[in-house]
Amino acid sequence: MRLFIAEKPSLGRAIAAVLPKPHQKGEGFVRAANGDVVSWCIGHLLEQAEPEAYNPAFKQWRLDVLPIVPDSWQLQPKSQTRKQLTVLRKLVKEASQLVHAGDPDREGQLLVDEVISYLNVPSAKRQNMQRLLVSDLNPKAVSRALTQLRSNQEFIPLSTSALARSRADWLYGINLTRACTLKGQQGGLKQVLSVGRVQTPILGLVVRRDEEIRQFVSRPFYEVCAAIHLQADQPLCFYASWQPSDACASHQDEEGRVLNPRLANNVATRIRQQEARVTATDRKEKQQAAPLPYNLSALQIDAAKAFGLSAKHVLDGCQSLYEKYQLITYPRSDCRYLPMDHYSRREAVIQAIGQHQPELASVVQGANLGLRSKAWNDRKVEAHHAIIPTEKTTGADRLTLTEKQLYSLIARQYLLQFYPPYRYADRRIELEIAGGRFVANERENLEPGWKAAMPPGKQRPAADGPDSQSQPLPALSPGQLVWSGEPRVDEKHTQPPAHFSDASLLAAMTGINRFVKDRQLRKILKDTDGLGTEATRASIIELLFKRGFLHREGKSILATPLGCALINTLPESTTVPDMTAHWERQLNDISERALKYDGFMQPLLEQLHNLVGQACQLNTQAFSGLPSHSPVKGKSRRPQQRRAGTGKSRKSSSTGRRRQTD
Repeated sequence: MRLFIAEKPSLGRAIAAVLPKPHQKGEGFVRAANGDVVSWCIGHLLEQAEPEAYNPAFKQWRLDVLPIVPDSWQLQPKSQTRKQLTVLRKLVKEASQLVHAGDPDREGQLLVDEVISYLNVPSAKRQNMQRLLVSDLNPKAVSRALTQLRSNQEFIPLSTSALARSRADWLYGINLTRACTLKGQQGGLKQVLSVGRVQTPILGLVVRRDEEIRQFVSRPFYEVCAAIHLQADQPLCFYASWQPSDACASHQDEEGRVLNPRLANNVATRIRQQEARVTATDRKEKQQAAPLPYNLSALQIDAAKAFGLSAKHVLDGCQSLYEKYQLITYPRSDCRYLPMDHYSRREAVIQAIGQHQPELASVVQGANLGLRSKAWNDRKVEAHHAIIPTEKTTGADRLTLTEKQLYSLIARQYLLQFYPPYRYADRRIELEIAGGRFVANERENLEPGWKAAMPPGKQRPAADGPDSQSQPLPALSPGQLVWSGEPRVDEKHTQPPAHFSDASLLAAMTGINRFVKDRQLRKILKDTDGLGTEATRASIIELLFKRGFLHREGKSILATPLGCALINTLPESTTVPDMTAHWERQLNDISERALKYDGFMQPLLEQLHNLVGQACQLNTQAFSGLPSHSPVKGKSRRPQQRRAGTGKSRKSSSTGRRRQTD
């Protein structure tokens, strides 16, 4: 008997639907006519044991026993899903062949692998286990996936990476949360102060941004623009911006802006009614390819900008489109590329888009199916691919507004892959006036390409320069003499950075290298996945709101006094992204067989002892007088009686993901 173990019931039902009928439905499984059986987990059936499972003395929160480090790690069945674990135990014994059908990511890989390990499946049966990768729940896609089974052994590094992450997060969260909470109590605070290797650096980003805005003092700066005429008696032709020389450095800020008004006015006086000589001209034709199909983070960022949707709303909406309606492929993807075999199904996908999105009719009509963007690249696709619409042509009439908005974004992004590049030419004219250097830039649109398929208001070229002209630059040649007429001195003022929003906070998490202090680490992290994972970012942000560390003011995300106090008292290394970004890099190395489990865990344990020692010395006065955040109704237990406060969120039926300790 062949046993398929899916990550959740919805996937199990999708697999069973394409197996031979009639089906026999049992408690927690479906048996097909050919003897194959499909069963499922309900998210994680197992969870990391609590500290008291290792030593009853750990049930009470005390500083003198920290850090808590298990000698031998234990998993325990989750009480609400214990019954399904019993079902799997029986079926696994009966099966002659096991097929792992977890979601196509490292968490999905671990979810089934840990059950197989916990049930003590014989080594030979584990070695022969196969892997089914399903990213589209429609029958045709599932049937195709069944013909492409692979050895589960290929994916063990993914599972090892997820296991390392899970244990590291437990160690980090359990120990630092207990230390901080107990110190907070000494300062009069009566709530859990959760600390996590991802959530705390994210909070740190917001706290530091808010502080930067509070301390910001606007300063005036000055820009000098020469008014260029072809001849002295002819009308104004264009403006050229002054480029200060190195000799002006003492009058500029770190951004190169001129702060001295007398210098700016002196330059304006010198170039007024003067001959100007063209020193260089340049025209470069360029093109910009269509943006790649979405991964989850890119979709969350665009949905926040377009519709004001939070990361959690986007994830929940996508999960519904994937599981309930089967209108999109697997949503928790961190990949923006597609396998080559998907290209042959483009007509069916575009036909489905036309059925579901009449407002995209002109975009569908303009798509050239003979084109193929760089999105189709087998070398860039591993366990899962970009989020795209499926071939299913029914079901969109029941979508909520959020689901419609998300499907529209995903569909349009897919259609862009069948449009030519946007073509343009960048023109540049350099002039010398009274010994000073001036530059004028212009972008000339040649062919709109994929930009013609964008919504109204978003078709403007994305990279117009700050000196772009309102009218075309004239054709000039090096050495040609023109005239500098009445100059313009513009006084401007520096602006504070904007508060984080859903979109900008997600962008910061995915492009975390910009906030990393270590230059070498910043360079390494430039091309990695950033802070957190596609599946966890939404839940981590929501957790910070739930804990009372963040709050919203309109579209802005700000830190609360409690959030500020926590960041300002913790060791700096726990509040900046350097360490956790380095972890993410190592976890990725484990999944790619470039690093072993022990190579990650041993240095982490050494670091943990130092961090816990520092956390035990927190300034308790920082929490004095702060109001405690109201706990969730029905969960007002004292901190000592809570779980370890590591930021764990139980797996919900809608998202199907594990509890988080990030």
